[in-house]
Amino acid sequence: MSDAVGDSTPRPEYQARVGDDGRTVLGRHGDVPKFDPRVAAWGDCDEANAAISVALAVSGFSIDLTSTLASIQNDLFDLVTDLAVPLDDPQPADARIRDAHLVRLERAIEHFAKEAPEPEGYVLPVGTVPAATLYQARAVVRRAERTVWMAIDAHPGAVNVLAARYLNRLSTLLFAMARGANIEHGDVYWEPEATFHAMEREAEEPIEPLE
Repeated sequence: MSDAVGDSTPRPEYQARVGDDGRTVLGRHGDVPKFDPRVAAWGDCDEANAAISVALAVSGFSIDLTSTLASIQNDLFDLVTDLAVPLDDPQPADARIRDAHLVRLERAIEHFAKEAPEPEGYVLPVGTVPAATLYQARAVVRRAERTVWMAIDAHPGAVNVLAARYLNRLSTLLFAMARGANIEHGDVYWEPEATFHAMEREAEEPIEPLE
């Protein structure tokens, strides 16, 4: 037996034990092993959407940022629907990632990047809770992008390259949003070998004699 991934057809009930044989039905790709890169890509993109959901739930973002993230969540449903239908399928998919999706993200990057000054180095993912949730979502999106590229490489001609490019731009947007959400706290920059140099300084400090 197998379970269905990427199938938009509603099911009346949860089916226990389906998929116990390590296989799944990935939309119109048919019955595939669960370790197939297309399944991994679908799952990582689903996780990215969930990470954005957590950010929206725990953080008091502006209406502007909230509405942008909400629209991105809808885009990510377009994206997983796209992944579930091969590009050469004779029937059109319910949704595909298109150039217009990427253009809108690029405009959003320009908009939100203005909220923080140019970074002075490599920014550590620390600061306020809103910023931290966006940094975490960005990390999940970057992983999703890598798995989509793996699926493209493993199944050339079947997986939409624009899906990977969308995720690449989305990770940049989430970085810009995180820095803007962290504006009051300020960026914290990476200091190469900071711990090592601190230990060196401690070793050089003279030891005070006991009285």
